[in-house]
Amino acid sequence: MRTRMLALMSAACGAALLGAAALPASATGPGAGGGPGQEPGTAEVGAAGTDATEATAAELLAEVRGCARISKGAYRTDSGSPRATVPVCDTTDAVFWKADMDIDCDGRRTRACNRKTDPYFLPETAFQSSRGEPLDSAVLPHVVVPGPGKVWDYRKSGLTGGSVVAVVYRDRVRYGVIGDTSPTGIIGEASYAMARALGIDPDPSTGGAESGVTYIAFKDSRVSPIESRERARSRGAELAREFVGR
Repeated sequence: MRTRMLALMSAACGAALLGAAALPASATGPGAGGGPGQEPGTAEVGAAGTDATEATAAELLAEVRGCARISKGAYRTDSGSPRATVPVCDTTDAVFWKADMDIDCDGRRTRACNRKTDPYFLPETAFQSSRGEPLDSAVLPHVVVPGPGKVWDYRKSGLTGGSVVAVVYRDRVRYGVIGDTSPTGIIGEASYAMARALGIDPDPSTGGAESGVTYIAFKDSRVSPIESRERARSRGAELAREFVGR
């Protein structure tokens, strides 16, 4: 849970969480090349979106061109951002926002996610696995939502831990769940595994994407267990087809 970001980021404004490099999923970095930090099933995740029956990035983006704002104001993408520029927008079946992507490496300690690779690492996540353990950010594609606050309360939009999210970056669509929360004024963060699946540099210190990431969170879509990547993928693909009118 990224609740320490506001305090720590103000003390370390120069910390680089915004690397814009968009590397292929096989890029070298913490967890690449096999071992405990590598995301199992990368081939399976990489194949998502290639099926002709699945909604494409272009189709999903066409559905979120306008914004019926549901948030009371906007969010900053980082604690050091000078202005709040990102609203949360509402549709009948989902809410969405367009932001950057910072890398969440909190939760289970792995070769990819630990205090050495991430100076802001916390050994916990806002939501836990079916075994009552922190989520594994190196393995589970998940999205971070702002904690409930005056700008927006995700719970009032039919969202919770395990709700399905489609994340679009360039021509890629990947599915995951809501797995963690951030400070109430910050938006634009996803797990190491989600970044890697999208071809974004997943390094928690230097990786991420500066812009161009669209998050579509489907209302009343919770999957169980929360750690099931396949259930999130299959349910996400189904909801995305419905979202684009297929």
